[in-house]
Amino acid sequence: MSAPISIVIPTLNSARSLPATLLSLMEGLDAGLICEVMVTDGGSNDATLVIAEAWGAEIISGATSRGGQLGRGVEASRGEWVMVLHADTILQDGWAGEVQKRMHECPLCFSLAFRASGMAAKLVAAWANLRTDLLCLPYGDQGLLLRRKDYDAAGGYLDQPLMEDVALVRALAQRVRRIRAHAFTGAEKYQQQGWMRRGAKNLILLMRYLAGAKPENLARAYRSLDTPN
Repeated sequence: MSAPISIVIPTLNSARSLPATLLSLMEGLDAGLICEVMVTDGGSNDATLVIAEAWGAEIISGATSRGGQLGRGVEASRGEWVMVLHADTILQDGWAGEVQKRMHECPLCFSLAFRASGMAAKLVAAWANLRTDLLCLPYGDQGLLLRRKDYDAAGGYLDQPLMEDVALVRALAQRVRRIRAHAFTGAEKYQQQGWMRRGAKNLILLMRYLAGAKPENLARAYRSLDTPN
């Protein structure tokens, strides 16, 4: 059987983080799981595309918009399954074996962990994993693996700048299941702004989205989180 999974990674000036993300995918290639890697770029002006080409990824370019970038990447993919990962996500060693065992349970996401030590990092990650289990609302930094036919049936990614991941998982007919293998994500923004402060603001954005706020308005609020006070 040919390799079944297309990897889709949205990028925007991701040169610093992308190599480690791609390196963590190697065991999936060795296991015969990955048929292609699609890097869907939103206008990078650093070395992102050079790195992607050097690693043998297929590049798709277009306007900056997380939802739009992901939609273009999945549309161009050819695998029976699609795995979406952020460009700063590093998958835990051993992830390929666990995915192989549980692909029949798709859609799947990984357990969130931060590349940081300390109790605050563990608490924020624990909340994210609890939210996934209880509310079936994983975020994109946990990755998402699903059958292409299920993705299409749900209407795919909406072309919106924020909460595109929440919109998709809410539209899926199946509940997303969390596996034990971790997706490690960067912690710089939490460390700069404070773990609880950043986590609380993210939760408020989610609640506003679920209450009907426009993603464009939420995206402006999200960007303001990154602006020094």
